[in-house]
Amino acid sequence: MYPSIMESKNNLMKKTLLNRQWRRTVLKAMVRERKLKPIERMASRIGYMGAGFLVAGQWTLNPWLFIFGFICVMIQTATRRQWNLVLLQINGMVAWTLHLVNGTAG
Repeated sequence: MYPSIMESKNNLMKKTLLNRQWRRTVLKAMVRERKLKPIERMASRIGYMGAGFLVAGQWTLNPWLFIFGFICVMIQTATRRQWNLVLLQINGMVAWTLHLVNGTAG
């Protein structure tokens, strides 16, 4: 008449297990696995180097580090066709170039 506590827990665990498996298959179907092309791998490495320049620029406030950093990160974002980020990198690069030209940095 009434299921025991153990039976109800087993049924709950089966439903959760099936639900977890179903979720995993749906998420795997949404993700596309592919290998990066050599140009994309190189652009990714250049982008990491640019991020390093930007971090170093934060510590030294050297405009050249910021400009090189923005150029390197812009290469990475342009390769990935993330045009909104490319515009942000251009904005930062123009700002630090103006600082360099006007002599207002450091």
